[in-house]
Amino acid sequence: MNQTPALRLLSQRLAEKRAQGLERWLLALESAGGVRVRLDGREILVMASNDYLGLTRHPRLAEAALEAVLTTGAGSGASRLVTGNLTLHAELEREIARFKHAEAALFFCTGYMANLGVVSGLAGREDYIVSDALNHASLIDACRLSRAQVRVYPHGDWEEAGRLLAEAPGGALRLLVTDGVFSMDGDLAPLPQLLDAARRHLALLVVDDAHATGVWGESGRGSVEHHGLTPSPELVMVGTFSKALGGLGGFVAGANEVVASLVQGARSFLYTTAPPPGQVAAANAALGLVDEEPWRREKLRRLSAWFRGELTGLGFTLLSEAGPIIPLLVGDSHQALAMGQALLRHGVLAPAMRPPTVPAGTSRLRLTVTAAHETGDLEQALEAIARAAKEVDLELG
Repeated sequence: MNQTPALRLLSQRLAEKRAQGLERWLLALESAGGVRVRLDGREILVMASNDYLGLTRHPRLAEAALEAVLTTGAGSGASRLVTGNLTLHAELEREIARFKHAEAALFFCTGYMANLGVVSGLAGREDYIVSDALNHASLIDACRLSRAQVRVYPHGDWEEAGRLLAEAPGGALRLLVTDGVFSMDGDLAPLPQLLDAARRHLALLVVDDAHATGVWGESGRGSVEHHGLTPSPELVMVGTFSKALGGLGGFVAGANEVVASLVQGARSFLYTTAPPPGQVAAANAALGLVDEEPWRREKLRRLSAWFRGELTGLGFTLLSEAGPIIPLLVGDSHQALAMGQALLRHGVLAPAMRPPTVPAGTSRLRLTVTAAHETGDLEQALEAIARAAKEVDLELG
């Protein structure tokens, strides 16, 4: 088929990405979830999942989803403000508020939509946002969509964040926006200092706890709990059910005024079909399991610490000190891609993370540990990592 000028331009851009080592493609797994999957007829060990607590295949989630589908239907049929608002949604939101010790909560179809909704639903053209340089893409997009004035501070620099907040124009709603745990580095935001800055400058602190909910904190409430902070009117807590909680969907928890404002103005909430019953029921079941099965969190911490120690022993320099997200910095995108492909040849799935997902020159393998792993799985991964590093001539510290 003859290419049009537009298609030729797209082909040229794709070729440029390929030459830069930035091409992406989809792997079609023959089984979903779990520590081991089938790919092209081979059994592969997964070391890149966000299923931190190992809940994606938990029977309680599957049973709750199936019962809801059979009794309530496969879909909700409309947006929440038309005819799609079910008692299931209200029950889940009450449970989220309880779980996060907040006045109210709102459930979204995905975590990405929750971030879009909370930032662009609260802030408008006349408002002011201060954002961490390494925030998740959904927060970056949300800041752009808000059309507010956006200032970016160097990663984790809470002093600069405070200085930027002090420059906000009078009368503007001020948002200080950060990930709780940064998805590519695995480090935690300095929440106590950021919360202090937000209070001093009359701002709301929006914390995306997608990678902390269920994992961090004594009872799995996230980075706010981990830092010993008490939920307060200045805190807006965002989270997701698609990672440690094993399902799908995002949420915002905070003051009544925050949630009421989002019901009025969060376009990613207002103008989409409501999450279906099965998704909602599975999410509710997952929250209960965080409390009922604390051993998952304890096992995750133990395995993560052991695996980190073994990787350090192999000569790798890790980008974060604790937690299940363990990035192995490679630097060059081509070499990171080769490392990921070598791992796959040795039966381990951990795709390379390259720009624009991470800054230029910081391509990496983003390894993750889950509570579904056993020590034998991690030993297999270590052997494959050592062999792959040697094959691609990766220099170790």
